[in-house]
Amino acid sequence: MKNLDSEIQLEYIRASGPGGQNVNKVATAVQLRFDIFHSPNLSSDTKGRLILLAGKRVNADGVLILESKRFRTQEQNREDAIAKFYELIQKASVKPKVRKQTKATKASKEKRLKAKKRDSEIKKLRGKVGGNW
Repeated sequence: MKNLDSEIQLEYIRASGPGGQNVNKVATAVQLRFDIFHSPNLSSDTKGRLILLAGKRVNADGVLILESKRFRTQEQNREDAIAKFYELIQKASVKPKVRKQTKATKASKEKRLKAKKRDSEIKKLRGKVGGNW
């Protein structure tokens, strides 16, 4: 996955949040950009899953934009953004298991029918009491 490092673009921007007066002067937040559509290192399946996982963080051009501004230093935010990126790539590269449809067993069908009959009897007993008063 380290071959993706050459495709990542990092941009440093000013962040809101902790940092005191320094926050207005120093660009500590990191914006990571990765072009999903034009990446030669990802398979088409992985690209599709990555777009679904990223959601609104992918723009119309297929560029993934991750921001990190949790920390006060540029280095920590850069490491955080890269860690988020690789975690997302890792999740996207895992192929989901295909659900195999199974038939209900005979015992489970009988159990369901018995429960239905029992409930029906209970509801019948709730009816009005017949008789001349």
